[in-house]
Amino acid sequence: MTEKLTIALAGNPNSGKTTIFNNLTGARQKVGNWPGVTVEKKEGKLRHKDYDLKIVDLPGTYSLTPFSIEEITARDFILNENPDIVVNIIDASNLERSLFLAIQILELGRPALFVLNMADVAEAKGIKINEKKLSQLLGLPVVFTIGNKNKGIDNLVEAAIEEVSRFSEGKESRDIRYCQEIEGCISRVETGIIQSEMNIDGILRWNAIKILEDDKIVKRKFQDLSDQASERIFQISQACRKRIYDLFEDDFEIVLTDDRYGVIAGIVKETVTNLARKSIDMSRNIDLVLTDRFFGIPVFLFFIWAMFQLSFSIGAYPMEWIDMAVSALSGSLDKILPSSMLKDLLLDGVIAGIGSVIIFLPNILILFFCIALFEDTGYMARAAFLMDRVMHTSGLHGKSFIPMLMGFGCTVPAIMATRTLESNKDRILTIMMTPFMSCSARLPVYIVLAGSFFAEKAGTVIFGLYFTGIIVAILSGRFLRTVFFKGEEAPFIMELPPYRMPMLKSLLIHMWDRSKMFLKKMGGVILIGSIIIWALSSFPRSIAYSVDYDEKINALKADYSQMIATAAAQEAEELNRQLSLELKDIENRKEQERVSNSYIGKIGKGLEPIFKPIGIGWRASVALVTGFVAKEVVVSTMGVLYGVGTDEGEGEALEKALKKSGMTALSALSMMVFVLLYVPCFATVVTIYRETSAKWAGFNLIYTTMVAWGMSFLVYRTGIMLGLS
Repeated sequence: MTEKLTIALAGNPNSGKTTIFNNLTGARQKVGNWPGVTVEKKEGKLRHKDYDLKIVDLPGTYSLTPFSIEEITARDFILNENPDIVVNIIDASNLERSLFLAIQILELGRPALFVLNMADVAEAKGIKINEKKLSQLLGLPVVFTIGNKNKGIDNLVEAAIEEVSRFSEGKESRDIRYCQEIEGCISRVETGIIQSEMNIDGILRWNAIKILEDDKIVKRKFQDLSDQASERIFQISQACRKRIYDLFEDDFEIVLTDDRYGVIAGIVKETVTNLARKSIDMSRNIDLVLTDRFFGIPVFLFFIWAMFQLSFSIGAYPMEWIDMAVSALSGSLDKILPSSMLKDLLLDGVIAGIGSVIIFLPNILILFFCIALFEDTGYMARAAFLMDRVMHTSGLHGKSFIPMLMGFGCTVPAIMATRTLESNKDRILTIMMTPFMSCSARLPVYIVLAGSFFAEKAGTVIFGLYFTGIIVAILSGRFLRTVFFKGEEAPFIMELPPYRMPMLKSLLIHMWDRSKMFLKKMGGVILIGSIIIWALSSFPRSIAYSVDYDEKINALKADYSQMIATAAAQEAEELNRQLSLELKDIENRKEQERVSNSYIGKIGKGLEPIFKPIGIGWRASVALVTGFVAKEVVVSTMGVLYGVGTDEGEGEALEKALKKSGMTALSALSMMVFVLLYVPCFATVVTIYRETSAKWAGFNLIYTTMVAWGMSFLVYRTGIMLGLS
């Protein structure tokens, strides 16, 4: 039985499309005009085995954006006439220019075949294209032809028929993914279309993109279906377009075009080898260094080190100002309020807890500013490209490193960003690895411990922790891939957008958007956590002390009062100073005994056998457990447990309290490693559950905690063996 198929030929002008059309159809052509359009229409027929093929030569065009008559005609035919397959004729000697139309054809979601024509011209120019890799990346067949020599035409026809057959068996077109902001807009408009329940033509994603591009033809079709529903969709689109303009100071169409060229640059980087010397643009000149296989990674590591050094060094100044403000507030309230449980709650619970964390806001802002700088300049994509070879050791590719890099900011959106990965195995594996990337919530813990025990080397220590997280993530990925995710790696396209001069407005918007999460936690989970920790550390109120501290205090005052009464003025001043220090020491010992006998002390003592082998005391172990709610709570818990914040700066008081408690540089390092590697927070576990399943969420919780304990044990015991304790 003869089967009829319609093949549409699309391509840029001068790509050899008409030559191939003539080779396919010979004298079996019909020439006229498209209905209502003064553009030449060519149709031809071809008999191939059991198939009657109708070949339609679409007008040559560089784009499917509906501006010119040629563009509208080509797009309308593909959308409305539903050809069985679109064959895109590409000038192989000018792949980068030709791929802009090719990307738009892919977005239509229809069966497609890419034909690399003029293969001989490309070869003469020293251009070598890996057609198998190109086919893998785009998810469609790619064939070479030499149209003017009638070479490869049979391969073209065979590949087209096979691709139509694959789509009839359920194959779907591969989506091209763009930057996070663009993808977020597409997702919101898609949701609006789904909720409208309109019966639309074409695939959902393509319609969403066209509405965001303010495509008048598509918008008119939506209005014809339902004025009310379409208006809601257009409002979502307008809000998205405004956000893109606020971020980039350019229209959505321009930003999307840049992203399309970024995808194209990534495709070319992966598939084209240019054996001849040629002039290259500024982005490529920069890439010669930044993506070089030898220099690229050291440069990347330097940028990451500089980011954390800046966060620590520049952030130290505003930290001091906030520290002084919190201290002044605490001191003022201490003098104003009468002694009561409410006063203890306010000073030792709310202010000590929140104050211990809010001083790190400048560091968080600087960190997010640097991450936004990497994204807006286009360097983030280069970092992922650099890490491609490293990521392959985990059975993944560089594209998986982008969500992981986002994990430096916050793990929750980083895990959600894995949706751009096409392979479900790759998605789950990347999700399992991402929690090892040190999120900004952990930074306050590092700053307190590294600042207290490593002083001027704190920035380097923090950089080392972040780098350790990357290494553990990659090694963990290799292990998990071998055990749970066996199989071939999925192909991918690495987007390499052009370098842009970042706009301050865009950087500040990105920085503020991400920092708002930190501030919301202040009034939510951190406040509640601080109050709970205070309550657990303040009760029971009646405790049987091992020593009568009040009697010791009275005796000490009596002794000193006699000495001061008989001493000279200068000597009396020194005696008063000594009395103050000794009284403070007794009060501290009394407070430590009180806390150790409180409910939270009992919890800590119960946890001590688990954490003692890794050098972590009971107070720190309680802080680690409460850190499961949110990592910022680790610092606020320590602030409450050590009773800091009422007589001097939060940071300075906590630093002294940590050293007095017996914590050493080695045990501080062990604790930082544990904080680095155990599950970031409860919200992360919930997000993993939503993105995968309860099984993987539970596994990640147990797995990350085991890895954290094991690495801390290794660090602590190795340090003791080397005599570093």
